Amino acid sequence: MIIKPNIITDLKIRTVNDLHKLQPFLEDGTLKINKSQIARELDVNRKTVDKYLRGFQKSTTRDKPNCLSHHLDTIKELLSDDNEQVFYYKRVLWQYLVDNHHYLGSYTNFVKNLRKYPDLNAYFSEQRPRNTSQVHLRYETAMAQQAQLDWKESIDFLLTSGERIIVNVFVYLLSYSRFRIYRLSIGKTQEILFSFLDDAFQTLGGVPDEILCDNMKTIMDQARTEHGKGKVNVRFQQFADDYGFQVKPCIAGRPRTKAKVEAPMKILDEIQAYSGTLTYMQLHELVERINNRVNTQVNQGTGRIPLLYFKKERAFLQPLPKDAIRKLYQLPTNTVKVNTSSMVTCRNKQY
Repeated sequence: MIIKPNIITDLKIRTVNDLHKLQPFLEDGTLKINKSQIARELDVNRKTVDKYLRGFQKSTTRDKPNCLSHHLDTIKELLSDDNEQVFYYKRVLWQYLVDNHHYLGSYTNFVKNLRKYPDLNAYFSEQRPRNTSQVHLRYETAMAQQAQLDWKESIDFLLTSGERIIVNVFVYLLSYSRFRIYRLSIGKTQEILFSFLDDAFQTLGGVPDEILCDNMKTIMDQARTEHGKGKVNVRFQQFADDYGFQVKPCIAGRPRTKAKVEAPMKILDEIQAYSGTLTYMQLHELVERINNRVNTQVNQGTGRIPLLYFKKERAFLQPLPKDAIRKLYQLPTNTVKVNTSSMVTCRNKQY
């Protein structure tokens, strides 16, 4: 490292920051300094001149208050091993504090201050592996040309009742605007997939030209590979024909093909930050809040707010099929009565 000394070569005093040049004359008394005259010429207080003559230097950085100081006990409790709640990422913890504990600091400031506490920062050291060795080109599609479909699968969640359940989140994303629809479900059957897709089409007001998906069993009988096109399930192909879109499966083992829907999946890890604190209905409400939040925030990939650009994209979507066709794929809602054994009957089975 090269250290450059500050050698005084000019005695001109233009601002108070130049007064340190006169300090050597004060030390040996060779020059009498008129502080009042300097104060008048620089239009500052005489005490200010005296302070700068003694070597005072104004700090170039600000001492920001530590926003974590009032939340340390809460954070330690949330990150403890005894807590059922799981925070995979620092952003999830920050969002949880903002939503539930009135945390007012920015995410950047939160991360910076969290590093001051190694025991808390170490909680996030074992993060999911990231593949940074491969670089892939981003591609964009026209409005209403493509949507991407996926599931956030097998989320282990503890309800407030003490019951532990496995839930899945259906994710449907319009590629152009990045507008998303999330739906929570216990199962992932083909009937549920049909119903969720129909609901997504209705919510968005139309159908895209094609849907990009992986090789899930409810869609593909035979996976697409580098050497074969695969085989789309007959029932799903009929569904696609009835709604007027093309099925575009990815090559098996290449999730990056549908990176628009894959990359933001970590947002849904926020669900496990509430494990043990919600009922099943409240969990549905949480997924809805997350959905509305991501649709109204600036998307990192496009720099645009999905909700605003969806309004433009909606006009280019294909119209929905007739209600008679749609009813074939919608899950009916049946009202049942609880019997004397506190059971309900559905499809000749009691639950």
